[in-house]
Amino acid sequence: MSRFKILAVTDHVVDSLHSPNVKNRFGEVDLIISCGDLPYGYLDYLVTVLGKPLYFVHGNHDRDYEYTETGRRHLAPQGATALDLQVVKGPGGLILAGLEGSIRYDPDSGHQYTQEQMDRRATQLAAKLMGNRIRRGRYLDIFVTHSPPFSVGDGPDPAHIGFRAFNTLIQRFKPRLMLHGHQHRYYGPYGVPPSTQVGATRVVNVYPYQLIEWEDDYDG
Repeated sequence: MSRFKILAVTDHVVDSLHSPNVKNRFGEVDLIISCGDLPYGYLDYLVTVLGKPLYFVHGNHDRDYEYTETGRRHLAPQGATALDLQVVKGPGGLILAGLEGSIRYDPDSGHQYTQEQMDRRATQLAAKLMGNRIRRGRYLDIFVTHSPPFSVGDGPDPAHIGFRAFNTLIQRFKPRLMLHGHQHRYYGPYGVPPSTQVGATRVVNVYPYQLIEWEDDYDG
């Protein structure tokens, strides 16, 4: 039996997490997952204080690099594992994979994609997932994105439409959990709950953070 506690964060710096108090509240988590649009310094702080591995995807507002206060250029949070277009074995044998970014609405901004571009990226990720069923008995445990699937907790405006490719991926590979951000909603204004069941997959809007308890009976 595998049991984990996951601290998932996205989109907004929470003062109570960016303080020594985070150790008291979340010191027992096993891993940290970022769904994007967060400063590297914030994520670095969580990793340093909690001492746990961090897995992340970029959001549409993320830059390709950030400078520290000492002038050093960082391409990613320190010691973190990027999930975009990757399939990664995490703590306890968890299978994680991810896709970054949002729908394209600003041609001058990075980490944005058309539906067709994300279709192609999803096909690349799918090819990497295919062998997991034979090797590990399942394709995927946790699918991490910045944007939600189409019509599953997404928004009506052009900047917040979800990706159709994500619907296809969760229907095909049936992860138990999909984590996303991009939707700045506390407990579902507009009638949209933070968690929605789609077939075998629980889709969770983690904004601004969620503590998620994972339990499974596989042997990693």
